[in-house]
Amino acid sequence: MSTDPAAVVYTHGHHESVLRSHTWRTAANSAGYLLSSLEPHHRVLDVGCGPGTITADLAALVPRGHVTGIDGTGDILDKARSAAAERSLTNTTFRTGDAQALPFPDASFDVVHAHQVLQHLGDPVGALREMRRVCAPGGLVAVRDADYAAMTWHPASPGLDRWLELYRSVARAGGGEPDAGRRLRAWALEAGFTGVTATASAWCYADEEERAWWGGLWADRTTTSGYAERAAGLGYADRAELERIAAAWRQWAAAPDGWFAVLHGELLCRV
Repeated sequence: MSTDPAAVVYTHGHHESVLRSHTWRTAANSAGYLLSSLEPHHRVLDVGCGPGTITADLAALVPRGHVTGIDGTGDILDKARSAAAERSLTNTTFRTGDAQALPFPDASFDVVHAHQVLQHLGDPVGALREMRRVCAPGGLVAVRDADYAAMTWHPASPGLDRWLELYRSVARAGGGEPDAGRRLRAWALEAGFTGVTATASAWCYADEEERAWWGGLWADRTTTSGYAERAAGLGYADRAELERIAAAWRQWAAAPDGWFAVLHGELLCRV
């Protein structure tokens, strides 16, 4: 895994098929491990906020506080601002920023949150140190990341087996670590945290509507997103193979007994 931030590529990109997933995320389905720790007055930093659906939920939970969302891509922040405006939230700010060099003074926030971010960074330990730096004493750093190698599904599918192998190769070629969930605790300890609470939770897609949504967005990502372009550009898969993998996703989605689980590691780190 690269430790040069400039060498890191965001594997997914911001294709519509990616945003279809990101805008589904809420504080309830993606940050449940953190919610009981939030206080109405908290100052929160949401690192890698993307389209801002989780950010807006966090802002609603800290009505006397403030939530700042940062992302490395300016265009996606327009969607985040719209998400906050649609809910008439006035306690949000959005700006571009680098998770590995946060543009804030020390001890600026009570809670620093990052969802599905560390897996895409060349230096996740350095990013955790930065999160600790900008978090006030007594505050919390909260991180959650999927673990691709721990994803599991039914029925068995050689096409999905190949999808997983290919995705992990492309992600690592871009400088990230797709199996981040299992590594979060180790990274936090290396970053100098001592008060660390580690948990896990899962997303599960099983009914007909869930399967159609999850299988459809991954079929589209496999053929049309930045991930697909990188897979082909790196020579890891040609267009015909990507189409076969997309077909395997659609076949899985159509299976009446289809089931897919995404395991996540989670950490609450007391500063």
